Amino acid sequence: MMGEETPDTGRAVVAALQAAAYLVDDRGCIVTVNAPAEELLGWPTAELLGQDAHEMLHRNRYGAPLPRTVCPFREAILSRRTAQGTDQWLERGDGALQPVSWLSTPFDYGAPHLGTLVIFWSHHAPELPGAWPRQLMSSLTELERLALLAETTTRLSSTLDMEEALHSLVKLVVPRLADWAVVDLITERDEVWRFAVAHAEGGKLVHRDDLEGPMPPVTEESPMPLSRALRGAAATLAGPETYQGPPDAGIAVEQRRLFNATGMHSAIIAPIRSHRRTLGALTLGRSEQPERFTAADLALLEDITRRAGLAVDNALLYDRQRKVAETMQRHLLPRLPRIKGLAMTSRYLPAPDASQVGGDWYDVFMLRDGGTALVIGDVVGHDLEAAAGMAQLRNMLRAYAWVQEESAPSEVVDRLDRASRAIAEASMATLIFGQLTAREDEWELCWTNAGHPPPLLVTHDGVARYLTEGHGILLGLGTGRVRYDATATLPRGSTLVLYTDGLVEAPGQSIDEGLENLRRHAASLARRPLEPFADLLLERARPVRNEDDVALLAVRVPAEPDPDAELVSELARAKYAGL
Repeated sequence: MMGEETPDTGRAVVAALQAAAYLVDDRGCIVTVNAPAEELLGWPTAELLGQDAHEMLHRNRYGAPLPRTVCPFREAILSRRTAQGTDQWLERGDGALQPVSWLSTPFDYGAPHLGTLVIFWSHHAPELPGAWPRQLMSSLTELERLALLAETTTRLSSTLDMEEALHSLVKLVVPRLADWAVVDLITERDEVWRFAVAHAEGGKLVHRDDLEGPMPPVTEESPMPLSRALRGAAATLAGPETYQGPPDAGIAVEQRRLFNATGMHSAIIAPIRSHRRTLGALTLGRSEQPERFTAADLALLEDITRRAGLAVDNALLYDRQRKVAETMQRHLLPRLPRIKGLAMTSRYLPAPDASQVGGDWYDVFMLRDGGTALVIGDVVGHDLEAAAGMAQLRNMLRAYAWVQEESAPSEVVDRLDRASRAIAEASMATLIFGQLTAREDEWELCWTNAGHPPPLLVTHDGVARYLTEGHGILLGLGTGRVRYDATATLPRGSTLVLYTDGLVEAPGQSIDEGLENLRRHAASLARRPLEPFADLLLERARPVRNEDDVALLAVRVPAEPDPDAELVSELARAKYAGL
């Protein structure tokens, strides 16, 4: 039998586990089984050894054989990774189904033997997601501790959100290791904040909001466990008696209140540290489990908090970068001017997985002749480098549009293209540059298109069409081809929509599908006020699988003529002529 070839170390480890467990080789055949597994499955060990565990045990909720392609046990074995699950079924020796929760982890039981250890337990009792059986909570073997650490690393490294990481940390340790988990954080202002006080109740995690919130400051001299942990000292044991004496600081008073409110009879407190500083502390407490924490638990908790510290530090660094990017974005994207006779609004949505700023931009500014310049553009990329290139192009375009008075849009963009190849850091970019001019009771748009998706014009009656004229090559190719201008009239009540390709492009979708989708939604929203028009258009037209930034500029000509429009235009000309 295959079990006879198993090294004694493999049999000894599995036999020593308090939970039901079996070991399979790299083919999924059972190598050894312990007594709790034999009892839970109702199979004699002799009949299990050498058998394909999937064929013999794994079933769906109806008792039918589980296809190999959807079997989570098989996936964990083949991928050679630590995994866990709930609501799975194993077939007992008497033919009955046994609902189980399970944990599997790679296990080297002697070269060249590479296998997988599967630990499982009855799923009749309600448990927290990911909870281990009660007998595992009190005393974890070395292998089980390694599995917990592996899962901790996987869970915490899968997010860049600090709150999500800390909540995952609490779920990992309650109720596996303790009945209570308390997380204290040190803020950027060196203030202490009790982020979470949670315990297991009725199969759920319950937070004690009354115990969370601001905490007194940490004193430099206090020898009390939490104060020492928040200063970065090693993990220590504590109990209610620790804080029963005269308090040496306000934080000791809060700790006494914590022990009294939770009924913890044993606790262990460890610092949450990164390589740069101490970020906080994690306290585990037992009130229902009778076993007290021991010195042997200190190393495990320090390993857990060390991983938590790295995850929290990464999340804080990411959040800081995001805030810097958002600040940069606010300064790069302009505020829209007020133009008499026009209503305007804009939107910017960053790429989902980028740094919250990128190469998409819009701009509106007055020209020397009293006209209004409209710009929508997109520098290749959606990161800080693209944003820097975008800022250079935007400023250069403003300068050329101002200096080249009465020049056609194509002439301005052509000069920008020639200069950008020598001056700007943007490699390639697309844009639309247009000039709006008031003509009695309507507005005229003259524009040129450098490789950008065409403007969309929507009338008050819901007729939507793309302005495909004036199209030329994008910036940065250096071909020297002629650029073209086009002209269109914007009737009363119409809305001009300028946008970037993130609104119409997505993996697996053609650009034509995206354009048609945008046109239909814009037509249906034609009579909505401009602000909800822009919001709803983004919500409905933006592809679900969008991977790019989106910039949108919407300009509406009021349905009723503005008698002061020409006067404002004349005043603007006079103002800029005197500069």
